[in-house]
Amino acid sequence: MTRALFIIDVQNDFTEGGALAVEGGSAVAAGVSALLMEHPDAYDVIFASRDWHDPDSDNGGHFAPAGEPAAADSWPVHGVAGTPGAEYHPSLLLPDTTIHIRKGQGAPGYSVFDGISEGGEKTGELLIANGVTDVDIVGLATDHCVRASGLDALEHGQRVRVLTDLVAGVAQDTSDAALAELAYAGALLVTSDVVD
Repeated sequence: MTRALFIIDVQNDFTEGGALAVEGGSAVAAGVSALLMEHPDAYDVIFASRDWHDPDSDNGGHFAPAGEPAAADSWPVHGVAGTPGAEYHPSLLLPDTTIHIRKGQGAPGYSVFDGISEGGEKTGELLIANGVTDVDIVGLATDHCVRASGLDALEHGQRVRVLTDLVAGVAQDTSDAALAELAYAGALLVTSDVVD
């Protein structure tokens, strides 16, 4: 068994004070760092994704037009490549071996599978190259990018666990629905105390 950790979008724009702040986002950042410090050998591969949207486009309709309210699939400007909002939260301490995935470059890009590494490889290709069979998922936001990443990992054939104490969502009802959907699709909902 080869286990990977997906750290989804623990960025300044998605934590308290950011453009699309998620309540509890900063606590998730600190909690993920504590997990990695306490269990440095738990994961064979670590992936960390970030929204990395183009600054000069609406990124495939992902950004709401200026002055207009966001719709169901459009959002205020966030995660713009090279801006402080797109950087990892300062409490998130990542190992040097982390594979960094940038997603949403000109497109919506919810799932970690929508992104590419700094070397241009797709997440699915990297999972295969590293022989990954099992994935744990943490990060932001439960009801959007965590959900999409988990469903795609299951479709890719991974055994998936969502560490429910290390995710936070935009809203409680949609986060609960996302977790229920992931469980129905085959993911295990567990807490980080299962990590060894």
